[in-house]
Amino acid sequence: MFILVANLSQGFSQLNNPYPNSESGAEIYYSKFSERPKYLDPARSYSSDEYDFLCQIYEPVVQYHYLKRPYQLIPATAESIPTCIYYDKNGNKLSDNATANTVAKAVYTIKLKKGTMYQKHPCFAKNNSGEPLYHNVSKDDISSVSDLFDFSQTGTRELHAKDYIYQIKRMADPRLQCPIFGVVNAEYISGMKKFAKELNSKLQSERAERKKNAGIFYNREENEKQDPINIDYHKLNCEGLKVIDQYTFEITLNQKYPQFIYWLSMPFFSPMPWEAITFYNQEAMIDKSITLNWYPVGTGPYRMEEYNPNHRIVLVANENFRDEYYPSEGMPGDEKHLLDKGKKLPLIPKAIFSKEKEASSLWRKFLQGYYDASGISSENFSKVMNLSSPDANLSDDMSGKEIRLETSVSTSIIYMGFNMLDPVIGGLEEKKCKLRQAISIAIDQEEHLEIYRNGRGIVAQGPIPPGIFGHKDGINGINTYTHNWDKKNNRPKRRSLDDAKKLLTEAGYPDGIGADGRNLTISYETIDSPGRASEFTWLKKQLAAINIDLKIDATDYNRFREKMMNGKSQLFGWGWNADYPDPENFLFLLYGKNSKVKYHGENAANYNNPKYDNLFDKMKTMINSPERDAIITEMVEILRHDSPWQFGYIPVSYGLYHAWFKNLKPNKMSNNSLKYYSIDTAKRNDYREINNKPKLGIVFIITMLLLVILIPGIIKVIRSESN
Repeated sequence: MFILVANLSQGFSQLNNPYPNSESGAEIYYSKFSERPKYLDPARSYSSDEYDFLCQIYEPVVQYHYLKRPYQLIPATAESIPTCIYYDKNGNKLSDNATANTVAKAVYTIKLKKGTMYQKHPCFAKNNSGEPLYHNVSKDDISSVSDLFDFSQTGTRELHAKDYIYQIKRMADPRLQCPIFGVVNAEYISGMKKFAKELNSKLQSERAERKKNAGIFYNREENEKQDPINIDYHKLNCEGLKVIDQYTFEITLNQKYPQFIYWLSMPFFSPMPWEAITFYNQEAMIDKSITLNWYPVGTGPYRMEEYNPNHRIVLVANENFRDEYYPSEGMPGDEKHLLDKGKKLPLIPKAIFSKEKEASSLWRKFLQGYYDASGISSENFSKVMNLSSPDANLSDDMSGKEIRLETSVSTSIIYMGFNMLDPVIGGLEEKKCKLRQAISIAIDQEEHLEIYRNGRGIVAQGPIPPGIFGHKDGINGINTYTHNWDKKNNRPKRRSLDDAKKLLTEAGYPDGIGADGRNLTISYETIDSPGRASEFTWLKKQLAAINIDLKIDATDYNRFREKMMNGKSQLFGWGWNADYPDPENFLFLLYGKNSKVKYHGENAANYNNPKYDNLFDKMKTMINSPERDAIITEMVEILRHDSPWQFGYIPVSYGLYHAWFKNLKPNKMSNNSLKYYSIDTAKRNDYREINNKPKLGIVFIITMLLLVILIPGIIKVIRSESN
């Protein structure tokens, strides 16, 4: 009897553990994801949820120092930070501080570390003759294969300079619709526009030939699925891309563009082995969804071990990762982050990301110790935080669990955009500007932050967040089209609804009524998620206050992105995380040549003001100076007047971390932080044991019920044996 109860008690203690007991002593990082990643191809991905995985696998030539602030670039696969030499139109060298109008070309030379190896992958596997084993397979050849990890043979090879050139050329392929190609590669890399035209011409010629041969039965999509068009980018020349030797390459820009060095830290500029593209670009692979968008291949600290986007994604340490070590120095006060200095990276051998759609489930598992970190939902904020404290402090209950709070102002902005191509809400006519200004006043972001984010944010007065050059605080930084300065409280104060109604009348909608005698109705495109219904109701009430009807169209993130790409919106909600710490990275979001509809860029509002664009072209090549600051101020003022955005807010991040989660220092620029984390598994196991004890009363009741069920059978067996 006692043995049975003891065994049941032990069994029940494991019932709420979502992981197998074999993992209890393993150094594993447990995290979550809520949406299925759409792109894990570095030429296509430009979303933070995808970067959680992408940046652990792929490696650009440079990266950010994990601990130092201001943010500082350091080598990744490069031997050193790439050098840049400026030349004038006659080929003469110029000084490092040469003005943009004197620079005819800028040559970046990148030297790679020797011995950097790719992760093991079937695309590198070879037969006894040294030929690729899986580069020409049929459906029958891989009939027993379900995913990438079913291939019996894998291989590797060394990273070469040509792999970076190959990837940069890939971004010009129109089939990939690389989101930065038009505004970075084509704009700055010498000869890239010509290269893109030649590549597209080659693609179209092949399609025309196939159509001619197939006749009326030609279906381009089906044709290229069954027989993908393979283009050898190596055979197409681009003036600004040059391989010097096996470990050295050059990128030549057609003008001075200091921010280019930051782009070299982005996944877009990661290496891509031609073997991977050849491997994936086969009908047999495509038919089984074995694609680069699901299975990345890189030189980074981790490789993918399991990819089930409806359940979980597992990363494990890349056995072939080069020797890289935890930083030996940081900033004053970083002593707690330097306990692992000099240790080989990555510190954690495995990371498991589980799909969690419900915030309540995530929160419960975090408190039970089954996730290492968590945000704080609005529903839990009052329980987690000490609301009587003027500072951000945890409640006694949270502190007693040895859970710590980390806060930081994000280099991000959450905004509401107006589609400037829309005939009702877009355009630069003064009436249209006043319409957008009225709406921008009516949507009370201060109230939104208090209700839905518990005050965790700063109402944005422009597109540039704090910490980025060009941002201004106080009275000099307010948007006078939406706010006045409250001298008594020394802060911005939102203009009144009467001001909004006056602007609405001047825009041709007195009391919200248009020339057709109907209320103005606007559609709002957004991303749906559990618990947002009340927020949508609030937003509708905001515009109802000035007699505008708002129609909510909420969908998943991938469908939302498709609508943005096609310009199917009027008002929409979106956000931006800084790619690099420079104002150009925010101001380019409203640059005309970056239009999402016209150029597949990141200007989702499709804003196009020639005056703004001219100032942008001048500002982008300047170093930080009073002159650059003055131009930025003028640009921001143009945006405030034209109002292509309702500027929204700058998030203030509140993160909760268990005591066993080490080396966490919020880094808004670095997307490859996983390799620096460490886990104290003994401390985690102790916490789980304490916080997941079985309820013995329930165990006793269940035991009694089992006995009631079992005893008649036992008696029957005993009687039958007696007879």
